[in-house]
Amino acid sequence: MDVRLDDLRVDGILRGVDLHAPDREVHGIVGPNGSGKSTTLRCVYRALRPSGGAVLLDGRDIAGARVRDTAEHLAALTQDSHVEFDFTVTEVVAMGRLPHRGSPEDDEEVVAEALSRVDAAHLAHRGFLSLSGGERQRVLIARALAQRPKVLVLDEPTNHLDINHQLAVLSLVRGLGVTVLAVLHDLNLAAAHCDRLHVLDGGRVVRSGTPEEVLTPEVLHEVFRVRAHVVRHPTSGVPQLLFEHRESTP
Repeated sequence: MDVRLDDLRVDGILRGVDLHAPDREVHGIVGPNGSGKSTTLRCVYRALRPSGGAVLLDGRDIAGARVRDTAEHLAALTQDSHVEFDFTVTEVVAMGRLPHRGSPEDDEEVVAEALSRVDAAHLAHRGFLSLSGGERQRVLIARALAQRPKVLVLDEPTNHLDINHQLAVLSLVRGLGVTVLAVLHDLNLAAAHCDRLHVLDGGRVVRSGTPEEVLTPEVLHEVFRVRAHVVRHPTSGVPQLLFEHRESTP
């Protein structure tokens, strides 16, 4: 499903975000703290109403659609995805099936498959609140997968995950065959797993392109205020960043 942000604005935060993610591509949104990354995603999954512009799914403005209709196509993993009560893991993942009530699919099979894909099947009968931060993150990703989305919105999906599960989750996301918009702070992970990157700064997209086009020493210095060397990964060939050590000042 094609996603387009057209002059998206939120008073005081976003100043006209333009972004196009074609069907089945993985797009990373990167930028310094306070640049508008999470706010952009909140507009996409309808937690926030923009003050101007539009979010278009296959050319249709989601502002005119029912929330349930949007949820049938779009799933989100947010930074504030909290579960306040001690549901079992299976019950938490089953919440992703709510937009598809009446579907001919077997919900139990969909939930079991989603847990298996994030390496969490062994947690199925555990209480959610008893899990570690990394385990909870994997369960919440499974909940999003159970929604069977055509568009997946991820705000820092690798939070709390060890390096093994960071790589596993991002490889899984890339192999889903859906359109993905993901905010990522780790630029090396973004370079390795995204088709295109969009750099936000001051509430606007200031660079868009492939990782090779975007992650240049000039952009890193201009936007992130860091100096870095860009090298090729020895096996994948994707750009990887070696940051210069920054001396602390008293």
